[in-house]
Amino acid sequence: MISSETRDRRGAPTHPDSGSPRSIAMSPPTAAASLSPHALRLPGDRSLSLGGRTLIMGVLNVTPDSFSDGGRWLEPEAAIAHGRRMLQQGADLLDIGAESTRPGGGVYGEGASRVPEDEELHRLLPVLEGLRKETDAPLCVDTRNGGVARRALQHGADLINDISLLSDPALGRATAEAGCPLILMHSRGAVGSMQKGIRFENLLAEVLEELGAATEAAVALGNSRDQIILDPGIGFGKTYEQNLELVGNLGYFRRLGQPLLLGTSRKSFLRNFGAEIGQEPLPPGKRLPGSLATAAWAAAQGTEILRVHDVAETAQFLRAWYAVEERSEATP
Repeated sequence: MISSETRDRRGAPTHPDSGSPRSIAMSPPTAAASLSPHALRLPGDRSLSLGGRTLIMGVLNVTPDSFSDGGRWLEPEAAIAHGRRMLQQGADLLDIGAESTRPGGGVYGEGASRVPEDEELHRLLPVLEGLRKETDAPLCVDTRNGGVARRALQHGADLINDISLLSDPALGRATAEAGCPLILMHSRGAVGSMQKGIRFENLLAEVLEELGAATEAAVALGNSRDQIILDPGIGFGKTYEQNLELVGNLGYFRRLGQPLLLGTSRKSFLRNFGAEIGQEPLPPGKRLPGSLATAAWAAAQGTEILRVHDVAETAQFLRAWYAVEERSEATP
């Protein structure tokens, strides 16, 4: 069910009990374009080039309770095989997560529970080490725990993806010491309750401000600014309408000067786009068309990285997209 909300006189979403909206100056979103090409520095004198075509990050959940595929890849052998398969299908890099961060307070009820550090590492390290032995492809670890990030970087990880905006400063210190890229995703509140009491007075301006503050915090911890990637955090403490607004205005976040990552794949805001009127909300595995629609929008706006579950389908889609784009530019 699509959540309802009131709107202030400027048309910005506001929660019914949030009081009068605070005035925030915001100029119209600028036209989107990818940043000038540059390369992220990876361990081992390797690099990941950004600024050309949109890259595909394949999601590898080694968890029992992720919203889309929890439990399918929990065993290390199965996870390693799935990671290998996604690379063969066209993934440019993988994002390995050993703790579900399924948001609570909305579609997913109580959301995911916090996993102890030793359990997260128990799930993660065999998969990370196994894939590292097989491939030089960039391997990202999705964690909000500084201790896990440090161990992951010692065992072959190339990037860290933090969905908590540096809630654990030790994570920022670990990436700074490693000199590796750091992905900062916008979210508000605890994972178990962030879909309750969602309150923005000016969505785009506030997400921009909070991503900017997290970037400055990461730099203050010793991270290089040109190694930071930003993600607007689709589905994390946002309503259906707010998710659409963020995707539709990705270019607004270019003013921060950082590469962008977008993760819309199979997320719950896509569940109401079934083909039939009155159709039941779509389960995660039936949300591929909506996922590709948002991928199209992101590619058109020059988004550097797409985080996806359906790698083969997204890779095929983007190949066709760029083939058509190239031909259109070549035709008088």
